Amino acid sequence: MPATSTTLITSVKLDKRIQERVQRLAFARQQTPDALIAEAIEQYVERQEKREQFLLDTLASLEHYERTGLHLTGEEVDEWIERLRDDPNAPAPECHV
Repeated sequence: MPATSTTLITSVKLDKRIQERVQRLAFARQQTPDALIAEAIEQYVERQEKREQFLLDTLASLEHYERTGLHLTGEEVDEWIERLRDDPNAPAPECHV
């Protein structure tokens, strides 16, 4: 992929075995090795961003629980999931202390 105003040229040192594997896979997918590596990096970064957001959301939920005491039991969540199977719009149970 030629560099444009939205792309950055960088270099990555790869183990020879990985480089060969990338070349084989790129050939099989009819892509350039650069395109394959860029796609892999993009997917990795997206996964890591989602993991980071999950962690932040978890910490925020814990802080909210510690501040309010509001929660659902595992049994309540299981029952709600069962209702969702029959009715995807089933309302969530009310949180309680």
